[in-house]
Amino acid sequence: MTTKFLIEQIHKKKSFLCIGLDTDLDKIPSHLLKEKDPIFAFNKAIIDATHHLCVAYKPNIAFYEAYGIKGWQALEKTIEYLNKNYPEQFTIADAKRGDIGNTSTRYAKAFFEDLGFNSITIAPYMGKDSVEPFLTFEDKHTILLALTSNQGAYDYQTKLIDGKELYKIVLETSKGYENAQNLMYVVGATKASYLTDIRKIIPYNFLLVPGVGAQGGSLEEVCRYGMTKDVGLLINSSRGIIYASNAENFAHEAANKAKVLQVKMEKELKALV
Repeated sequence: MTTKFLIEQIHKKKSFLCIGLDTDLDKIPSHLLKEKDPIFAFNKAIIDATHHLCVAYKPNIAFYEAYGIKGWQALEKTIEYLNKNYPEQFTIADAKRGDIGNTSTRYAKAFFEDLGFNSITIAPYMGKDSVEPFLTFEDKHTILLALTSNQGAYDYQTKLIDGKELYKIVLETSKGYENAQNLMYVVGATKASYLTDIRKIIPYNFLLVPGVGAQGGSLEEVCRYGMTKDVGLLINSSRGIIYASNAENFAHEAANKAKVLQVKMEKELKALV
């Protein structure tokens, strides 16, 4: 999927919401456990109820790996369902991969070709040759972890090296990678105050922003400091939407939560114009 198409979908749906599919059998409504594939049943219901309110879905791969082959099958069915029924959706494999070149090449093939994702999250700390294999795929996007929303981010990402924070070095270095135009970046909503400096380094790239909702990030602050003329933001919400209810109408309640964010996003898009 091209960035141009993603921007068109944002304006068409008046939303830059990404819904995280962090599907946990211990948290989904109990009646779904009777299904042959409860993970897929849950995902399908969430997708069908919310697809008109968002522009992206982000399965967190750990939640599928944890269930072995059944989890992988559910993930495969989920992406096939999205690509077939809602091809306008931008799909993100939240896999946080990143290894030496030949290994990254195989990861890229697995997620881009075999599973059919539009993008994947990558840990950048093994450097250029661990990232560039992902960037060779046309119309696919590599989303580098830049400044994450967890408390442990301060352990390394904001440490000074020759007077400059490490995350800024990551941003600046990555701009020189081959096919760097296919890069997006993860910046946590709880780090909104950093966005001014981040936009000085990468003024146009899309940012995937987790942390709005359950982690306490502010949508308005993220937009104030991080939005570009082409929007440039995908705001992710996972638990705050998909686990809005444990009742049989869980998907309807998830849509209600998504709608609240979509309405706020519509307001921000109007201000952008």
